[in-house]
Amino acid sequence: MNTASSGRLAPVLRWIGITLVVLLGLQLLVLFTGWNWSEESYRQLLVQVLVSQSPMALVGLVLMLLGARLDSATGERTPLRLTAAVLSILLALTMLVAIPVTIGGDQDAVAQADQQLQAGAAQLDMMRSQLASATPEALDQLVQQAEQAGQLPAQATPEQKRGLVRQLMDRQVKRAEAQLNQQRKARDMSVNQRRIGGTVSAIVLLVSFVLLALAALL
Repeated sequence: MNTASSGRLAPVLRWIGITLVVLLGLQLLVLFTGWNWSEESYRQLLVQVLVSQSPMALVGLVLMLLGARLDSATGERTPLRLTAAVLSILLALTMLVAIPVTIGGDQDAVAQADQQLQAGAAQLDMMRSQLASATPEALDQLVQQAEQAGQLPAQATPEQKRGLVRQLMDRQVKRAEAQLNQQRKARDMSVNQRRIGGTVSAIVLLVSFVLLALAALL
């Protein structure tokens, strides 16, 4: 690339990079106005915005650094390079703080999902127990409820009605098992998504900002 082209491209890269970094700052500024670090929901929201929007700032810092390199062919440390280095260090420190917050959020989400699954499993066990230990008297009560709901044919004998009620109970148990399995799969997907989108992303961004800071200073 010749000198004239570099001279025209450098300001473009520089201002695009600065714009991307400023956009992250504006989004964080909105959250900083309602600062409440002691509240868990606020910490999770701040970290979520920080981790999800920091890649934009990373690209911006890279563009700023490229613009600074094109401006200074000798490789001297210009104010723009030092600014990119300082911002990279600051964002690396924020990622360092964000990592334990995301880990704590992941643990809370897993604990909450496990509680819901335990409640569903307990209800399923109760349904199985009722089906296995259903007495004729209990079945007769269920027959009456099913008849009122119009779920049993009127011409069926009492024994047939009890058998149909057992079939209804068995279908309810199978439906509950299927719902519990779906909840487990949804829990696993949600946990993996949180870990990859939160903790893993914060670690990758931490390494990236550290490397970018070194590139700006060396």
